[in-house]
Amino acid sequence: MQDAPTKSSRVANDYLMESEEEAVRLDIKTDPDALRRQALWCGLKPGMRVLDCCCGSGKTTSLLYDLIQPGGSIVGIDFSEQRLSYAQEHYGGRKGIEFRPQNLCETMDDLGKFDLIWVRFVLEYFKKEASDIVGNLKRCLKPGGTLCLIDLDYNCLTHYDVPAPLAATLSAIMDSLDKQNNFDIFIGRKLYSFLYDNGFQNIEVELMAHNLLYGSIRDRDKYNWTKKMEMAAKISKAVIDGYPGGPQQFYSDVDRFIGDPRRFSYTPLLLCKGSVPE
Repeated sequence: MQDAPTKSSRVANDYLMESEEEAVRLDIKTDPDALRRQALWCGLKPGMRVLDCCCGSGKTTSLLYDLIQPGGSIVGIDFSEQRLSYAQEHYGGRKGIEFRPQNLCETMDDLGKFDLIWVRFVLEYFKKEASDIVGNLKRCLKPGGTLCLIDLDYNCLTHYDVPAPLAATLSAIMDSLDKQNNFDIFIGRKLYSFLYDNGFQNIEVELMAHNLLYGSIRDRDKYNWTKKMEMAAKISKAVIDGYPGGPQQFYSDVDRFIGDPRRFSYTPLLLCKGSVPE
């Protein structure tokens, strides 16, 4: 087990999806039913003290809070003051729920100990630091406590029937993010090893589909897709500039694919949980 990180150069501006609208995107895209199913699989129970890592808009924190009542409490942490303010305004103000600023790569001793730590759609943004973050979070668990890691695998690359130029460009964008922006498109398959290497016990793994799209698309899914493509295109501008027909054609082809009820798209979602020795 490695020593706890004490300082990280990672700041808010390093976050791949950073924008003034990010809290709203996170709020809209969160599916309460899917989240509840995942939380129950992770072992969430009434009375627990829970840590929600990179809580974003606070919607997930609020949904988890409801599942640990009566008697439970939860702390949502994030590095973004803007999103923490949004979370406090929309989901704070209740006994047992609080939002605090925190960098996952720094020591977290002042947060106390937790029965369960929830890490959903987080480690994909920390390709280099992911295993160290898991070790850091382990120190925040009570004896017998559970760490639940949930993330995507082969992110944004499983679609049918995508025009060849669009398929090649989506692959090039994701490859660019993976190599240049510390983003891991294959993080899901690594979650088990992070728990194993950090000495967790009773490790369990589940696999399901995320963003399973067929037929008519829901407004929240279209909004999420559109925002993600806008941000990816901004970061990978050189890739988009080389698209046949230019950036406008790229956006047009993306919009056409997303809106086509014949299209089929999904991303594998890995859920891994493990406990620390009692």
